[in-house]
Amino acid sequence: MKQFSIEVKDRVGELARVTEILADRAINIVALASETSGSRPTIRVVTGDHESARKALSRSGREFSEQEILVVRVLDRPGELAKLARRLARSAVNVESIYLFGKNRGHTELALAVDDLKLAKKVLEIRD
Repeated sequence: MKQFSIEVKDRVGELARVTEILADRAINIVALASETSGSRPTIRVVTGDHESARKALSRSGREFSEQEILVVRVLDRPGELAKLARRLARSAVNVESIYLFGKNRGHTELALAVDDLKLAKKVLEIRD
């Protein structure tokens, strides 16, 4: 799964402009997060169709980057995220971004961007 990170200006309407680029091409957003680091806000988007999203963002002229992410499922109870984070830390895997992907039947799904995808998959026992 891919995450697109789009740097935007710190002004009213940027979220609307970015999401309209995808909506105009009927691309569904399955996860979204926004953050400001320094003076540049970043919108992170996961879509149902990363190829079409890449084309739409490219054609829009927006600067963006894309990164493979992991979607992990943990029990929805206190301490489960801490356990996952500790397992990654013990293996020297840096979590670059994390956000809620969904909740379902006692579980929480998290989207993680990491610096070593292969090692993270091994540590978390995720098969391709």
